[in-house]
Amino acid sequence: MASVTDSGAAAPDEQVKPLRADAQRNYDKLVSAARDAFRSNGAEASLDDIAKRAGVGPGTLYRHFPTRDDLIDAVMRDWTLQVDADSEEIVRSGLPAGEALTAWFGRFVENVGIYNGAAAKLTAAMDDESSPIYRKCQVLVGANDKVIAHVASLGALRDGVESRQVMRLVSGVASVVDQAGLEPAQSEPMLRIIVDGILREPDAS
Repeated sequence: MASVTDSGAAAPDEQVKPLRADAQRNYDKLVSAARDAFRSNGAEASLDDIAKRAGVGPGTLYRHFPTRDDLIDAVMRDWTLQVDADSEEIVRSGLPAGEALTAWFGRFVENVGIYNGAAAKLTAAMDDESSPIYRKCQVLVGANDKVIAHVASLGALRDGVESRQVMRLVSGVASVVDQAGLEPAQSEPMLRIIVDGILREPDAS
């Protein structure tokens, strides 16, 4: 699997030099196409295929992303923004605790499955400061902390439940989904067991 670089520009609030409107459209199409290709075929997905999916030529791809790692890094940067936005949406949704956790864990599984084989890589990097994607993983850690703290503020969380342990459980489900070739939606029964286990009372919603 290709390595994933981290230039230090991983946080959602990073500053990126604005592109011309047409160049930004091509950039966005390439990142979106790469995300889909990596999810289906792993981080070694064909770059020519990604360019075709985006409706641009290989030259346009390489102008924006001189190396594969540059493209992976851009997908990961887009990923951090989505992870943070997802957690904010859940916290502000007003959903009951059980529904909020189920929705968040579902998005967690989907986000961790950013590309085939990513679940195990991301899970390992969460506690490994030497990993090139450690800083990006901390966005996921912080997003999960935010949602778990929100549920705790509702008085719905069992005593002694720690966000990091919950994250490891959900990451385990994500790894099963990834390795078994399941769709993210098929994780819901497994995630529901975790939800029922960490709430003060089983949520019937």
